[in-house]
Amino acid sequence: MDQEELFRRLAVALAIGLLVGLERGWQTREEHDHQRTAGLRTFALTGLLGGICGLISIVTSPIVLAAGLIAFTAALVTFSFLEATAEKNFSVTGVVAGILTFVLGAYATLGNESVAVAAAVAMAILLALREPLHSWVRNVTWPEMRSVLVLLAMSFLLLPILPNRPVDPWQVLNPAQIWLLAILIAAVSFAGYIAVRVFGDEKGIAVAAIAGGLASSTATTLSFARLAREHPENTSLLAGGTLLAGVTMLARIVVLTGVLKAELVPEILWPVLAAAAVLLAGAGILLWKKADTASERARLQIRNPFDLGTVLQLAGGIAVILLVAKVVASRAGNAGLFLLAAVSAIADVDALTLSMARLAGQQVAAGDAATAILIAASVNTASKAAIAAFVGGRRIGTIVGGASVVAIAALAAAILLQR
Repeated sequence: MDQEELFRRLAVALAIGLLVGLERGWQTREEHDHQRTAGLRTFALTGLLGGICGLISIVTSPIVLAAGLIAFTAALVTFSFLEATAEKNFSVTGVVAGILTFVLGAYATLGNESVAVAAAVAMAILLALREPLHSWVRNVTWPEMRSVLVLLAMSFLLLPILPNRPVDPWQVLNPAQIWLLAILIAAVSFAGYIAVRVFGDEKGIAVAAIAGGLASSTATTLSFARLAREHPENTSLLAGGTLLAGVTMLARIVVLTGVLKAELVPEILWPVLAAAAVLLAGAGILLWKKADTASERARLQIRNPFDLGTVLQLAGGIAVILLVAKVVASRAGNAGLFLLAAVSAIADVDALTLSMARLAGQQVAAGDAATAILIAASVNTASKAAIAAFVGGRRIGTIVGGASVVAIAALAAAILLQR
């Protein structure tokens, strides 16, 4: 190790200590000097100490690093115990952070500097998010926790033993891949569900619509339509939220397609963008006028999409569409495939999108798969307009329906221009 690399690695070790120390010092900024075990300077010195011990161990023995870590830990634990006893505040977080800072400082001189820095950044983020994380733990419900734990267990315990090969005569159904697709869409939906829980009642229609669109744009449309029937004075605002949920749905289609089959994105991007631009413009116009506090708060009753039963249903739906799409494409041709896309998208587009992305370039031609996805997007947009009219009444149905017709026309025009 030459002199330049030596100084660079020690600088990284010091920077790791400074990063963690900055966060720890900010957390204890209200305390007086000499009344806390470790702050900015102590953590900076800890990172540097770990780096120096690591370098010494290279030219002497690894025992030096072990002895340094033991001596530092003993000193830190002693002073932390005295501080905790005096303040009646027993928390081991500071001790763990100090030990980890020492270890990362040593690893910065002995191993991969980028990994050491990434771990330090992750530690600083976790330390800084103390209050939000504690608040989340306090607010999470048992059904939500149970669903996540069961799904994680099935993902990490069941997924490795699922056959990672086609198990049907048509060579389409791969259990491991189908399960991964279900996990992917459930994770995206759960992010929207959590966002509704966190922001839906606080930030108004716009945030609720985006978050609800991540979970289920159809469910969001249904919720807003019910609100429009109960509060007709807010119909325009709720119609704007419905259109914004539709924009989120279109964005999800592009993202999911890109994750599974990036080659399909150029085929669907411009038509989807054209439709999304129309819906976004309509939503912007309708949401421009601010509503009062009471009317801005929309309570979305969206079921936890990470529920095990929901995920199993989604996996089953994906499997059925994969199998039917293969059979239809081989026997009925493109017309049958497009009909399947239209029918399956009346309630939801995710299963069809994932299935087409999975089959594209294999059992189904890439162009046909892209067309099926665009048909599904159009049908789902139209079905949400029908839901809005049926549940919410003529006024919201007219607004959402008019914007949807223009959006579908823009999508079709983009397809014609592109092809």
